[in-house]
Amino acid sequence: MRLKISQFLLSLVLLSALMLGGCSTQQLASNTSSPSSTATSTRSEASTKTTTEATSVSQTSSETIPGMTDLPRLEGKATVVLTVKGSPITIEVDGTDAPITAGNFVDLVQKGVYDGLAFHRVVREPQPFVVQGGDPQSKDPKVPVDRLGTGSYIDPKTGNARYIPLEIKPKGSDTPIYNKPFDATAQPVILPHKQGAVAMARSQPPDSASAQFYFALADLAFLDGNYAVFGNVTQGFDVVNKIQQGDRIESAKVTQGAENLKTPGK
Repeated sequence: MRLKISQFLLSLVLLSALMLGGCSTQQLASNTSSPSSTATSTRSEASTKTTTEATSVSQTSSETIPGMTDLPRLEGKATVVLTVKGSPITIEVDGTDAPITAGNFVDLVQKGVYDGLAFHRVVREPQPFVVQGGDPQSKDPKVPVDRLGTGSYIDPKTGNARYIPLEIKPKGSDTPIYNKPFDATAQPVILPHKQGAVAMARSQPPDSASAQFYFALADLAFLDGNYAVFGNVTQGFDVVNKIQQGDRIESAKVTQGAENLKTPGK
């Protein structure tokens, strides 16, 4: 039965739930606004951006985004296989159109960060939304459930959380846009939130994604331009559809394209 509810209002609720689910511990204190107002401000911000603000990776790496050169990047594509409940989920990771976001994910896979982590948020009602996981805190079963969704990847070399910039590539553009949401209603993006898309969760600041990611359970066009898609499920979406809150990633492996990962100093 179709629910009698405004799709726009429902979108705001779902968008804010995803945003709050990507908070780091440091950012949690600043995310005290109501879900609807948080989502509304994000969508409003996105609507003011244009494609003329696109900046290339090489341009942003030196000045616009401090620390950009310290981030891994994927030059081309790679294949990652997650195993959940003994069944594989195959992801094509797109470093051609999302080099920093894809590079971050593949790098964390290779470091073994995702092995043993839980899916802490599964939203299928009132309509299919996302399956979200990747909080490094979830590896410890003693961490309270209400803390899951607030963690980030901590770089053991620096002792600091590693964050990546929001990365969106509009259709017709040679390079992605960084640091700001993009109005995808005015111009489509190359990597949209189609069913099976894989994207990074974040908190309210655009450049706050770290390790948490989600699978889109349906077409979620209202997220386009606000969250960075970096791949899609090519096999095993039936496995994704069966994931329950608390299920764990038994293993995450790069099966193809590992040579396309470029890390600083290597």
